[in-house]
Amino acid sequence: MDSLNRMAIELVDETIDFADDLNVAVSEFDAGTTVLDFGVDVDGGIEAGLLLAELQTSGLATVQTRMGEVGDAPIPYVECSTDQPALAILCSQKAGWELSVEDFEGLGSGPARALVAEEEEFARIGYEDAFEFAVLSVESEELPTEAAAERVADRTGTDPGSVFLLAFSTASLAGSVTMAARAAELAVFRLSELGYDPLDIVSTSASAPLAPVAGDEETAIGRTNDALAYGGQAHVVVREEFERFDEVASTASDEYGTPFEEIFADADWELYDVPESIFAPAQVTIDVLGGETHHYGRTNEELLVTSFGL
Repeated sequence: MDSLNRMAIELVDETIDFADDLNVAVSEFDAGTTVLDFGVDVDGGIEAGLLLAELQTSGLATVQTRMGEVGDAPIPYVECSTDQPALAILCSQKAGWELSVEDFEGLGSGPARALVAEEEEFARIGYEDAFEFAVLSVESEELPTEAAAERVADRTGTDPGSVFLLAFSTASLAGSVTMAARAAELAVFRLSELGYDPLDIVSTSASAPLAPVAGDEETAIGRTNDALAYGGQAHVVVREEFERFDEVASTASDEYGTPFEEIFADADWELYDVPESIFAPAQVTIDVLGGETHHYGRTNEELLVTSFGL
């Protein structure tokens, strides 16, 4: 398999070339690290968010919008599909890094994770990247600092001048887009965590509504997770049957039906204290090649109407 970071760097070059059109700001630290602001100090946009989601999957997924409804209100939905779910989603898109350096706090996703390959998913899949450039998407209220960039370079074994940080806040258009693009990720991750071999997941397609941009980060985190757990729909094609398919949808969680702002508040906003089972799409269809097709879960439009303030 080709390098995930090599594929992503081609999209980084495209972003830099069309930064003005995308409302993306490009800056560089003294050590050479390039920061691309998709939605922290700039407005960004839906097109920027779609490209960011493509970058997070190393170009191995198709990401696009379509119009739908929540309640009676027209709302865009973000669709993401890939025939390389193990690599595109678990080895790249998954938000698997906590980037905590001095006074900077961020959540990292993207192909730079594969240069370290310490998370369990990489052992299950048998993949580790080797490339001289590192591309990391960073979700934070603030732009990454030079100290954060140095930490990424050190961790990935790259030169600071070869690090590209893609920054966005959850409370931004790009943040809403990239979160909605994670419905497929949640289905694949949930299957893997339940013990299903990720290499037996052949293809996945999913969609979720685009959460309205909130005025603060906590509300945005609540809304964007509600969009997935109560509005996300996923279709997954797999090779083998599994006795725990019924646990993949968010409806299998005891927390189903509770807005995420309440769930996070109960956990003092500690992400890893929230039960994993609620981080799942609302509805899942699992199609076993040559076998049965299973369907679980339901969307909760009433909760979404309240969460989105419609």
